[in-house]
Amino acid sequence: MNQNMKQIKIKISLIALAFVIGWNGLYAQDSDNNAITTAAPFLNINPDSRAAGMGDAGVATAPDMNSQFLNPAKYAFIDGDMGVSISFTPWLRKLVNDINMSTAAFYYRLDKMQTVSASLRYFSMGDVNFTDGQGQPLFTAKPNEFALDGAYARVLSDKFSGAVAFRYIYSNLTGGGVEDYSPGHAFAADVAFYFKQEMRVNRNDAEFTAGINISNIGSKISYDDVNKMYIPTNLKLGVGYWMELDRYNSISFALDINKLLVPSNQPVGEDGTDPTKDKSVPAAIFDSFSDAPGGFEQELQEVTFSLGAEYWYDKQFALRAGYFHEHENQGNRKFASAGFGLKFNMFTLDASYLIPMVQNNPLANTMRFSLSFNMSDLL
Repeated sequence: MNQNMKQIKIKISLIALAFVIGWNGLYAQDSDNNAITTAAPFLNINPDSRAAGMGDAGVATAPDMNSQFLNPAKYAFIDGDMGVSISFTPWLRKLVNDINMSTAAFYYRLDKMQTVSASLRYFSMGDVNFTDGQGQPLFTAKPNEFALDGAYARVLSDKFSGAVAFRYIYSNLTGGGVEDYSPGHAFAADVAFYFKQEMRVNRNDAEFTAGINISNIGSKISYDDVNKMYIPTNLKLGVGYWMELDRYNSISFALDINKLLVPSNQPVGEDGTDPTKDKSVPAAIFDSFSDAPGGFEQELQEVTFSLGAEYWYDKQFALRAGYFHEHENQGNRKFASAGFGLKFNMFTLDASYLIPMVQNNPLANTMRFSLSFNMSDLL
């Protein structure tokens, strides 16, 4: 292998590292950082501007057209028969202007008990210039990743619903221009549930909700047919509470906790081997609750939480606020968020803004938008 090709492969590895690690490894500077890394981290970027305004809490909030991304089981209880939503998320906007994620989601009610949905996530890494060992330009590529989903949700009782989702994942970190490096492919599934309990509090309507979504249960991904990496299998649990204040005003609160179900970072063996590399996906999922080298304390550090609040006036105007917390040793993402929503007869506009508590977030001071269309009247 000539020196130029070696330099190209080193550059490819650096690009892969940057996007595989995501914000945790790129920004955490503490020597005690144990941030877990996976392939295709774009799968854990929340594209829903409503949830983004609530600190990324959304697994147990009221159903909406972007439920596909946080808990597809919510579609079983959504008002309406058909809808579509599009969202746009800039990424690293302080550094570049051509990295972003665009998403689209669609749902259709088959009957009172069943709903189907689909979504597309497309993550563009912008233009990447490849050079040889002497720094001379070779070619420009546009690495990208996407995921295509389909889901089925069903009412299991008047208070409980469940859903399964299936996903195809494509990850191209080289733009197809480098020998021995090819796009990665993977298949995955989600299993989700949603619970709601209506009640009366002080003569006003209220509702308690809970949700769970185990997402990205699937195959590993490889870019060279030799080394295989875990995709971000993820456990998200949440509870919510909504209450009517009066005829025109209502408020809700949500709390989510989140944990990656992939191996914790382990010390490399004396022979240079990685003790987690050859684990099967099921073994990795179950071991992820007890494999941290730092014991139970480190396992707790791997859990993040989101807390959010949402106020609605006359079911037409919403204000939102939230907070997200991640331990310093796991990436140190801590941020507050704010957002608003405007609901009209056929469409809803949601926007959110992220305010970093520490300067290590690729979405710092970034506006995100979602536009949803209620198409029930077209049926």
